[in-house]
Amino acid sequence: MRETTDILISGGGVAGLTTACALGSAGFRVICVDPAPPVTEGEAEGADLRTTAFLQPSIPVLEAAGLWSRLEPHAAALQIMRIIDAGGPDPVARLTRDFDAADISEAPFGWNLPNWLLRREMVARIAELPNVDFRPGTGFARMLARETEALVTLTDGSQIAAKLVIGADGRASPVREALGIAAKTIRYGQKALAFAVTHDIPHGNVSTEVHRKGGPFTLVPLPDRDSRPASAVVWMETGPEIARLAALPVPEFEAEMTARSSGILGPLTLLTRRSVWPIISQIADRMSGPRTVLMAEAAHVVPPIGAQGLNMSLADLAALLDLTERHRQDPGARSVTETFHCSRHLDVQARVTGIDILNRASMAETPMLRDLRARGLEALYSTRAVRQMLMRAGLGVGRNDTSPPSRA
Repeated sequence: MRETTDILISGGGVAGLTTACALGSAGFRVICVDPAPPVTEGEAEGADLRTTAFLQPSIPVLEAAGLWSRLEPHAAALQIMRIIDAGGPDPVARLTRDFDAADISEAPFGWNLPNWLLRREMVARIAELPNVDFRPGTGFARMLARETEALVTLTDGSQIAAKLVIGADGRASPVREALGIAAKTIRYGQKALAFAVTHDIPHGNVSTEVHRKGGPFTLVPLPDRDSRPASAVVWMETGPEIARLAALPVPEFEAEMTARSSGILGPLTLLTRRSVWPIISQIADRMSGPRTVLMAEAAHVVPPIGAQGLNMSLADLAALLDLTERHRQDPGARSVTETFHCSRHLDVQARVTGIDILNRASMAETPMLRDLRARGLEALYSTRAVRQMLMRAGLGVGRNDTSPPSRA
């Protein structure tokens, strides 16, 4: 039997679940499907041990979704973004530069939370919304777009007629494939280790990227664990080097990660298991099709630098919320899908290109290239106006938009 709904979302990751909460809170009938049930406990097999830093412009979107009040008690504020160049002969900090949110705003740059916890709170929020139906274990199979609706067949054989289909189903998006939209992919030969650590020196709400070679070693604040300061770590390196690091016994791994961190927080103690993630850049040729939009990693993927990934996805969602609110009777009309593509694709292209450049710079192997990277950082930092412009660009806010996010 065919069901009907306003909106069908393919993808039950953090982006898809946030979208379901936001559109459901806006009053739309929503069905969200994903072939894999979300893992909502940090110790469970398959838990996503990465963290997400929600930057200032993302907070109103989370508030509109009814999520921020659930998430804020678990979040660690990010007041300072610190970049350290450790590209000299020895792996020690030779250049340290701080980008302080106080220079442009009364609020922190953002707030950091574990991805598994995000899924837990988002699933709980969906349970409060009678107009949202989350179906883990069922995926998108195929789609036929018609003049007034899209007819979607799911992997269990059921059919759903939706006014709008949202592809939030990852870098190998089945929805994007069904639309026949190509994507440009850049492979760096990198992978990342994601894990959490405790340390003796408090992080002071400072998120730190340590650059040497292979990619940044990033420490992002977490709330204290067992009365000790804690941070999430993303360690980017070449694929073979990540394989070696992932296989090291814990004492040897702790010694290597402490050295790679330049010892800025003292000895690091491994708190969780180590998970490995591939690093690519990817951008879809288009972000919409008939009765369909693509968002999050179905539309764009970037290396984990500057907290851009999920915040780009929430910028997608903010644009979509505005458009669907103005076209409530038909949220999948061509005026919605085409305007969404036009409003987002140029910004996405610019950010994917910018992060690609930063990642290539962070991978520098030779001393000459490392020295050039350090001089470039110093040049960008030395002028206050340039420094403030970079911070605003990273947040995605305008020159005069320095007010803190609202609080529900």
